[in-house]
Amino acid sequence: MTPEIDAHFDRIKAEHGHDALARVEEMMEPRRRSEQRHPLQQAAKWVLPGIPQTPWHDPYAYPEMLPLVRALEENHPRIKAEQEQAWEERRASFSDYEHYLVRQRNWQALYLYRGGALVTESESVAPTAYRVLKEHAVDTGLICPLLESHFSTLLPGAAIKPHCDLWNFSINLHLAIDIPEGARIRVAEETRRWEEGRTLLFDYSFEHEAWNDGDRTRTCLLADLWHPDTTLPEREALTLLMTEIQKMMAG
Repeated sequence: MTPEIDAHFDRIKAEHGHDALARVEEMMEPRRRSEQRHPLQQAAKWVLPGIPQTPWHDPYAYPEMLPLVRALEENHPRIKAEQEQAWEERRASFSDYEHYLVRQRNWQALYLYRGGALVTESESVAPTAYRVLKEHAVDTGLICPLLESHFSTLLPGAAIKPHCDLWNFSINLHLAIDIPEGARIRVAEETRRWEEGRTLLFDYSFEHEAWNDGDRTRTCLLADLWHPDTTLPEREALTLLMTEIQKMMAG
C-alpha cells in the first residue's frame, strides 16, 4: 500500500477502532488470496475474509436494501415503459457493454451510475429508474462507488461467458424488466430464471454466466451495491484502496 493509503487507514482506525480494517488488511496479504475460497470463487482477484460464501442471496433479507428493492419492484411498470421507449426512440443512449473481460455488441447498456457518480444525461431517458436509484442507493450510500448501475439488454442469442468478477465485497442486484422464455442466469451451481418485476441478488465473485435463447431482448436493471456484510469503515477503506489500485493499473 502507498503512504497515502496508510495514512487514510490510520485515520479510519483512529475513528472506528484499531481492528476496524483488520479484514481489509488481511485481504491484501498475498498468502490470503487463494486460501479459504469456494472452488467457484477462485478467479476473483480480491476476497474479503469473513464474507459468507453464499452465491445467491434473498433480496428481502437485508433492512439496508429493502427500501431500494421495494421501490424498484413497485415502480417496475413505469421503469419498463420508459426503458422500452428509450430502446425504440433513443437507441443512441445505449452502448456496447464494456465488461472488464470483453466488449460485447450483443450486450447493450444504458448507464445510470458510473465512475462514482450518477450519469446525469440518463435522467431524461429513464427518469423513474434514475430517481429510485438516486433516492434509495446513491443518496443512502448503498451503491458501491467503484462500480455502476445500468440497464443490461441481451439481444436474442447473446451469451455472457462463465466468469468471476473482481471481488466479493459488493453484490449485484437485478430488477427483471423484460424476460423472454429461454433467458437464464447461473451463479455457482444453481441456474435461475428472472421473474419480471422482481429482484434477484447474488455474489458475483462466484462463477456466473447468463444467456438469452429467447426471441426478443432480455433486459434487467443492474445495481452494484455494497455487500451487506461489510461495515462502513471497510467500505470507506475499500473505496480508497481500490481507487488507488485502479489508478496504478491504468498508469
